[in-house]
Amino acid sequence: MYRRLVTFFALACLSLAAHDPITTKVTWSREISRIMARRCWSCHREGGTAMSLVTYEEARPWAKAIKEQTLSRAMPPWGAVKGFGAFRDDAGLTQSELELIADWVEGGAPLGDPAFLPKPTPARAAVQPRFEQEIAVTGVLKLARRVTLVGIRPAVAQRTSLQLIARLPGGRAEPLLWLYRYDPRFAHDFYLATPLTLPAGTVIDGVPDASRKMILLVNPGSSPAP
Repeated sequence: MYRRLVTFFALACLSLAAHDPITTKVTWSREISRIMARRCWSCHREGGTAMSLVTYEEARPWAKAIKEQTLSRAMPPWGAVKGFGAFRDDAGLTQSELELIADWVEGGAPLGDPAFLPKPTPARAAVQPRFEQEIAVTGVLKLARRVTLVGIRPAVAQRTSLQLIARLPGGRAEPLLWLYRYDPRFAHDFYLATPLTLPAGTVIDGVPDASRKMILLVNPGSSPAP
């Protein structure tokens, strides 16, 4: 799964200078390690699904590759465009996090004072919202009854891009999920930050054809159009 990514990282490391001059105040110990803890260590750790980037010694050789992969949003593999819908446990990097990583790498990727390194904390299992029904959307779907949307599950092909939108009867449009070159290898459910009530007559639009499917995860008592 990660063979191509590891190959890219390995090639990038060959061009990494042994002693880059330090021209930044952004350090691994203060800023970057905390970003990595929030966004990367769930996979990039000992026993994880990818090479470990937990310590400075492990991450430093990959610095330029980390910058390239994060700026292209290939990593972390969240899959959704930020700002189009709001989700729980959003793994996508913010613009400020991207800028910090870029500044750190371009400024020589310094360690900083180890005293500022974050203390390890036990991993907490994610608590996902409860839902009872799954409503498949292919093409355009008009809801016959009110539903409370909890989350969305993509069932699409490799590198799919689409925008899922809820068009309410009064004319208001609610952005639900924007996939950009989605990679099913990293498939996961997108749980809304706040459940969204959609009235009867709402049109769910954005799935272009029957070869792609989006699954709406809805609460008990909700019902799709017959």
